[in-house]
Amino acid sequence: MRVSLMLVVSLAAASRLPAEDFWKHWGDGRAELSGYRLTQPRYGSARPGSSVLVFVTESFADGPRVKSDSPAGPGTADVYPVVKLNHIRDFQTGIYDYATMTSVFARVASGFPVRKISFSSREWCGHVYHQLLPAKGTVPGVFHSYFEGEADGRDDLPFPEGGVFEDALPILLRGLTGEYLKAGESRKVAFLPSLFSSRMTHTRVAWGQATISRAAASAGVKVPAGSFDAIVYSVAQDGGPASTWAIESAWPHRLLKRTGGHGEEAVLLRSTRQPYWKQNQAGEEKLLAELGLRAPSRLP
Repeated sequence: MRVSLMLVVSLAAASRLPAEDFWKHWGDGRAELSGYRLTQPRYGSARPGSSVLVFVTESFADGPRVKSDSPAGPGTADVYPVVKLNHIRDFQTGIYDYATMTSVFARVASGFPVRKISFSSREWCGHVYHQLLPAKGTVPGVFHSYFEGEADGRDDLPFPEGGVFEDALPILLRGLTGEYLKAGESRKVAFLPSLFSSRMTHTRVAWGQATISRAAASAGVKVPAGSFDAIVYSVAQDGGPASTWAIESAWPHRLLKRTGGHGEEAVLLRSTRQPYWKQNQAGEEKLLAELGLRAPSRLP
């Protein structure tokens, strides 16, 4: 999972990478894992659940839009470092559960330009997959679903200048290469709601408008992980829901709390840094305790 130092150095000039401190933290071969207590509205009720945010840097092959395992030397333009965010949600609805994941791949450069977003949802009625591949001026995509009228289709969306993907907000608002907004500032942007919200409402993805604002002063936020000084953002969609995002003021600016429409909420339980892709042996599920979580089981 670790991005090679050679790759970072070779692309520094072309990609205008952030300061060395970024790579001292994010180039250490580990991922940041954060567990959240989730309240997710579904079918008219607030459903308890959990969510996990996985942040990691890795090499990304631009042609096939996948993780690159091939060594890259100087001058390799098709392979570059990204921050990958895997956003996992699990919640119960009566006898059956939902398991969803959104993956966002954002290039490590000014503004973290998004190169790929993919989403999957699995519940007892069936499963869904949706993918967007942002490019210059356009956002082509493809989706597959078990619902009538949604079975297989394509998205051919424009890509407005300065457009913001809701799915990328957990990366963008952290300000890992500089503040997104100064204290007290607001910005009106073209805004694409999350693929998760599109699935839950059975609506086609489409660009709208939103106002993103940063509070003039930091605020104290208390969550199960502790008490923190936080930068607070609000996101108000024109004709749609609003959300608030409390971001840890100190580095590495973790997401502490997020609230959305209809009572949606995620609060930080615990956070750790681990090479999780190596921790797949029997007994290592105990490491979930470091995220404030425990292994699910339907065993009798």
